[in-house]
Amino acid sequence: MNDTDGTERDHPLHSFGQPVRDRRQLLTKALWIGIWLVFLASPVRDLVESERSGVATALGWLGLAAFVVCYLSVVFRYTAKVLDWRVVRWSLAALLALAVVLSFAFGTAWLGLFVYVAVSAGAVLPMGQAMWVIPAVTGVMVAVGLRTDSLGDLLGSLAVLTLLVGFAMTGVRQLVRTTIQLRQARATVAQLAANEERLRLARDLHDLLGHSLSLITLKSELAGRMLPDHPDKAAQQVADIEQVSRQALVDVREAVSGYRRRTLAGELAGARTALAAAGVEADVPLEAPAELPGEEGEAALAWALREAVTNVVRHSGARRCTVAFSSRQTLDGPIVELSVEDDGGGGSGAAQGNGLTGLAERLAAVGGVLETGPAGRRGFRLAARVPRGQGAAGDREASALGSST
Repeated sequence: MNDTDGTERDHPLHSFGQPVRDRRQLLTKALWIGIWLVFLASPVRDLVESERSGVATALGWLGLAAFVVCYLSVVFRYTAKVLDWRVVRWSLAALLALAVVLSFAFGTAWLGLFVYVAVSAGAVLPMGQAMWVIPAVTGVMVAVGLRTDSLGDLLGSLAVLTLLVGFAMTGVRQLVRTTIQLRQARATVAQLAANEERLRLARDLHDLLGHSLSLITLKSELAGRMLPDHPDKAAQQVADIEQVSRQALVDVREAVSGYRRRTLAGELAGARTALAAAGVEADVPLEAPAELPGEEGEAALAWALREAVTNVVRHSGARRCTVAFSSRQTLDGPIVELSVEDDGGGGSGAAQGNGLTGLAERLAAVGGVLETGPAGRRGFRLAARVPRGQGAAGDREASALGSST
């Protein structure tokens, strides 16, 4: 976990309304909530300085203690999530009843208790309910205070303060819950990103190992057939197997590290080797087309070529395979198309396997499309199209401009 996450977790607003996990959070939360206890100064001073009987003073301390305990239990436990609304409603009712009784019994100095009732309502009630409960609490406070104070004095002091503090608490509560939702959303996004990376890795490993292992299998069979009569040719096949296996190991390491990028030039050479090893007559261009669709588009076409050739070698039973590139203008803009066509019996392409499904996802990620289907009476054709962006051409033009200047 990074330092930023730790800072956010320790911030009072982030721990406010959350279950306490350690002593530090308990102290932080107590300090944050204890700030509001400043309004108890008037009742405490009244109990200390006023001349009352011992019984009245004891009842006053007992009532004040019960009020504080009820208030703290509400704001400590129910700010972020309410599991039992009956407990919350009874607690708020008890707070209001204690505030009314204590204010009637001991006078104006105790009207500040209504501020705590408004704070509790703003902290735990939904916004729709808090919007009318807080004014109602303020109205009760004004009605109780009219016994000893004038309406103007009450409205100009405690009434306004009770409204402002109560509604401010609704804002704090909304901020707390929004923060919790954002944290949960961030965790969800991280989980989705991890799932997407696992999907990418699975797709890459399928494409890499499917091609390489098919080629190793073919060359192993060839080496086995050549070994009795042509040991020198068999040794060459074994050397090719070693080279392919080493390259497969490199590809897997790069795929796991996330740094590999396939190129059309490399895949064209690999396609010629794989088709020749499988005994398929190959019509494959010697070079990649001059107009490439940028790095991402080229990588997508390279994966398409690898997957298509792998399917030809493994499933088609073809005698001939043709690879071709074309570049043309469409209604959606210029595109580069790769087509791989064979004369085997590879199927109609209606039911796509994992390889073609992953390939379609790769192409879609760069704005391309994949088409598969029969070619003539007996063949199979794969066509991959990607937009021809300004990628490589733009880089070459920028390099030329930089050289000329």
